[in-house]
Amino acid sequence: MRWLRARLGQVEGERGSALVEFVFVALVVFVPLVYVVAGFSAVQRGVFAATAAAREAGRALATAPDLGSGLARAERAAQLAVADQSVEATDVRLSFVPAGGDCRSAGGWTPTLAPGEEFSVCATVTVRIPLLPEWIDANTATGQFVVETDRYVDR
Repeated sequence: MRWLRARLGQVEGERGSALVEFVFVALVVFVPLVYVVAGFSAVQRGVFAATAAAREAGRALATAPDLGSGLARAERAAQLAVADQSVEATDVRLSFVPAGGDCRSAGGWTPTLAPGEEFSVCATVTVRIPLLPEWIDANTATGQFVVETDRYVDR
């Protein structure tokens, strides 16, 4: 067997070096790769949560009998939508913009729920990337959903 090892180029002093090399490669390559995949998954989960929260909040608000109960329904619908994506309900903020508006300009505007009114619901979700400190909350995902209230409804 010794002649075979010598023929293949393996020397006696290199015994067990493959295990050391494998561990080194695993630490240098695989650990960062797993972290990058986990980070991208967290970002994608935040995007899905923001989109679902905006859609469900818009639907809940558009079908409400009045503005007060509609805003409460929208808030609860957004919380349930983000919980489905394993995002904390405290990490979602709702805002509204008039028709054609952009979510970056969302502010103190509130819809009136008049028949045929068109507006957008903006849901902003804070994305938590694994192993980063809690005070880093600059990573956000925003979902937008256009709502048109029913034209033929008595309110």
